[in-house]
Amino acid sequence: MSLDLLVDDALVVPAIVRRRLRVEVARMVRAAARHDRRADYEVAVRLVGDLAIHALNRDYRHKNKPTDVLAFAQREGSSGRLHPGVLGDIVISIPTARRQARAAKCSLSDRVTELLAHGLLHLLGHDHRNEGELRRMRARTDLLCVAAAGDRRRGRK
Repeated sequence: MSLDLLVDDALVVPAIVRRRLRVEVARMVRAAARHDRRADYEVAVRLVGDLAIHALNRDYRHKNKPTDVLAFAQREGSSGRLHPGVLGDIVISIPTARRQARAAKCSLSDRVTELLAHGLLHLLGHDHRNEGELRRMRARTDLLCVAAAGDRRRGRK
């Protein structure tokens, strides 16, 4: 599994959190590949601030505001067939995730893991344009979060 985890210079993300995210993303990606009966997938994750994600959201989605997660799929269009294992990029705003975590009374790591799962599902072609799609996507998000937690979910660290 190929994974790039990039953290913008202006962000402070402790090394232990970076390691945990790297492990959890790898578990999620392996679980998604197994589900799709593939050997592996390649994903890049970029952790950014609100200004960076605002600019990306404005430029690519024409929404002039920050958001929590964006996914840039590489499998869309004709070039996607050339490298079907290369899924694309997930971009997460840490300040937005931090605000959401506080509001939900959960840890920042748990919120970022949920956003990673959500972004990964978008890379795999899932969407939430209606209630049925939203329910299916939430169920898959939950499964990916369980896969990401691994032994930690069973009480081990």
